[in-house]
Amino acid sequence: MDTFLGLRSWHWRAMDWVAAAVSGFAAGAVLMVLDLVWSAVFNPDGPWRTSHMIAPIFSGATDSLQTADYRFSVSVVSIALLTHYVLGIVFGLVLAAILAQLRLDTEPLKALVTGAFLGLLLYVVNFEVLTAFFPWLAGLRGTATLAAHLVFGCVAAILYWRLKRIATEP
Repeated sequence: MDTFLGLRSWHWRAMDWVAAAVSGFAAGAVLMVLDLVWSAVFNPDGPWRTSHMIAPIFSGATDSLQTADYRFSVSVVSIALLTHYVLGIVFGLVLAAILAQLRLDTEPLKALVTGAFLGLLLYVVNFEVLTAFFPWLAGLRGTATLAAHLVFGCVAAILYWRLKRIATEP
């Protein structure tokens, strides 16, 4: 049975930690730029709404959510950016581990599909599961946010595929 499943020949594949972190950070930057542009053009609340909704996850200050005034605030945007980029790096590391272990980092199409799947999974977790703990995040649900998460996963996967240094395997 072990031979049939390939368990005897499986061994831990090293991933490129730096490429994983950089790809998660860069994909997070792409996601933030897309959100800012989309919100500035199409959202009547303005481009800082997302920052005002993300910052209370760690700051706990939900009082800014009671008003519909989403003005620029250095503290709110700083907390939101820090949260966003740290989570982007973490998800980049998770994606790279999955890509490396399942050998999906060998071809760009495999990496792209895996990244899109992770983006979809992140959307479901963030806006279906975590809204039980952070109900104000439900206001961010929608096709634009789903598309942004798919783009995040795809960008992170393609960047990891492109940036990773190939280690010689025995």
